[in-house]
Amino acid sequence: MQGPPYNHTVETPATFFLVGIPGLQSSHLWLAISLSAMYTTALVGNSIIMMVICMDSTLQEPMFCFLCVLAAVDIIMASSVVPKMVSIFSSGHSSISFQACFTQMYFVHAATAVETGLLLAMAFDRCVAICKPLHYKSILTPRVMLGMSVAITIRAVIFMTPLSWMISHLPFCGSHVVPHSYCEHMAVAKLACADPMASCLYSLIGSSIIVGADVVLIAASYILILRAVFGISSKNAQWKALSTCGSHVVVMALYYLPGMVSVYISWLGQDSVPLHTQVLLSDFYLVIPPTLNPIIYGLRTKQLRERIWSLLICPFHHSSQSS
Repeated sequence: MQGPPYNHTVETPATFFLVGIPGLQSSHLWLAISLSAMYTTALVGNSIIMMVICMDSTLQEPMFCFLCVLAAVDIIMASSVVPKMVSIFSSGHSSISFQACFTQMYFVHAATAVETGLLLAMAFDRCVAICKPLHYKSILTPRVMLGMSVAITIRAVIFMTPLSWMISHLPFCGSHVVPHSYCEHMAVAKLACADPMASCLYSLIGSSIIVGADVVLIAASYILILRAVFGISSKNAQWKALSTCGSHVVVMALYYLPGMVSVYISWLGQDSVPLHTQVLLSDFYLVIPPTLNPIIYGLRTKQLRERIWSLLICPFHHSSQSS
């Protein structure tokens, strides 16, 4: 005999409550100030990069186009979580509606999936530029770049849509207090009355496949780059190529290391690693890369650095001349 049909509307909470960082409530104000400063830096820095690349016709190369898209994704990723975090840490406004919670979850995880794809595209761009410089423009045509961008976006949507559907259709009939500062998938899934193992396994396997494949391809690209660089006779050319690629490697390390550590700790080390450490690691994984990416690229990429400097100096130069 079949049981009564599952009534999704009855077991769907109207509101979740985000704790912030469990055990560190006394530090919430300082965290709010730090996050506000980092978020402002991320917004201003990434906006400047987007504006400079879009306005300057000399920066329409594939590398800068991918960097422009990366800056936009960084703004989306940081904006999905930081304003709510600051609200929790500064004023204690911890409530978030059911729909807003899962919308935030979707954008956070989709943005991270897009970002790892963009890092792969940028590694491929450097590989072609250094290993096949004479064929660079014929390989990375605008059509190829558009195709890569669309494929990266479709992959993120294909990954996130089933995950969002699975977790949003779980019954939440118990506690609605999320021990986290944003609607992180594992933290929300653990509140379900039903077994969330299917969505958790899907998330772990899916993210491992996406990140694992991207890291392998990125590593292969940089192996080819290093082989080509050390085959160059000019030391100056070697240094220039390594310097350009160095900024990419730093950004990738900032992105992949905290991200994968955070994912696997939530599965394997949740009993040995304090909860506040897990939450802090997960939070800064979403905030630090968007904050540092424009600084790293702006300082280490000569063309971009010169354009940004001229953009910032020109208004003062014109005003001094007019006076």
